[in-house]
Amino acid sequence: MSQAGLWLLGQLRAEKEPGLTGNFVVIVLIGLAVIACLILFIAAIAFAAYGKQWFRAYMSSADLSMLSLVGMGFRQVNSSVIVQAKIMAAQAGLDINRRTGISTQRLEAHYLAAGNVTNVILAIIAAHRAGIPLDFDQAAAIDLAGRDVLDAVRTSVMPKIIDCPDGRSGKAVLSAVARNGIELLVKARVTVRTNLSQLIGGATEETIIARVGQGIVTSIGSSKSHEEVLANPNKISRALLDRGLDAQTAFEIVSIDIATVQVGQNIGARLQADAAEADTRVARAKAEQQRAEAIALEQEMKAKVAENRARLVDAESQVPMAMAEAFRKGHLNGAGIADTR
Repeated sequence: MSQAGLWLLGQLRAEKEPGLTGNFVVIVLIGLAVIACLILFIAAIAFAAYGKQWFRAYMSSADLSMLSLVGMGFRQVNSSVIVQAKIMAAQAGLDINRRTGISTQRLEAHYLAAGNVTNVILAIIAAHRAGIPLDFDQAAAIDLAGRDVLDAVRTSVMPKIIDCPDGRSGKAVLSAVARNGIELLVKARVTVRTNLSQLIGGATEETIIARVGQGIVTSIGSSKSHEEVLANPNKISRALLDRGLDAQTAFEIVSIDIATVQVGQNIGARLQADAAEADTRVARAKAEQQRAEAIALEQEMKAKVAENRARLVDAESQVPMAMAEAFRKGHLNGAGIADTR
């Protein structure tokens, strides 16, 4: 006999034998009815809140269950963002497998980590269309690192141009001096594309600009004359490309083009003039020092002459006294001649 038959048999026996057993069955039936009503009520609320999103996901084969949508509400996850991301991924032909692909759990984890889920999915779709290898983990890591992963993919597909020097720094051109002392004012344009494998931890545009600027100044400084640079600007570009200036950066340099080259001042002549002026000032200072020393020596000699004159006057003043002493002692006669007797 089946389980249903046994249950009905038990019901008949309960009716024939009224008492505690019959009351228990009634209570159980009422409890089951209440639980069923509660389940239906919860299901109605869930469909009222998430039915539209679930239906969109179902029609798009986005592999998103109603329980997942309800769980997002309890986890404070914006279900609209997750649903839209899953639909975009499914329609773009990406792998949305729960274990190996872009699963709902991985999208929720990235959302809870304050990541831009929509930006990450759009970047993966763009990379997939362009044939660039980019998985969800790599895109999510780039996004959480603070980089715009969608802009990085676009730059990788369509290279962008960076001005060197950067106009935001307040400099319009680079100043470099050739070996003959002539200044050249140079402006370059660097075409770069994003290197997704080095985007995390790689140097930014500022490093590229600084390296290219340094390379231009060094190349011009090692040239024999400014005419050599003006005759062949591509020589600088080739030299810079051979140096691998994009190492450890988030970009790959496609080309370096010298946009403008202008002749500036004759720095060598100005430096020589400044050196001559400095030598003149040094010579004048030495001459002034010698003149001051001569004046000091002259004053010293005058002081010595005055001192000698004072001594002479003092000696002359001692003569009358000596003569009087001599007369007094009888050493001199009336004629002022010494008495030798």
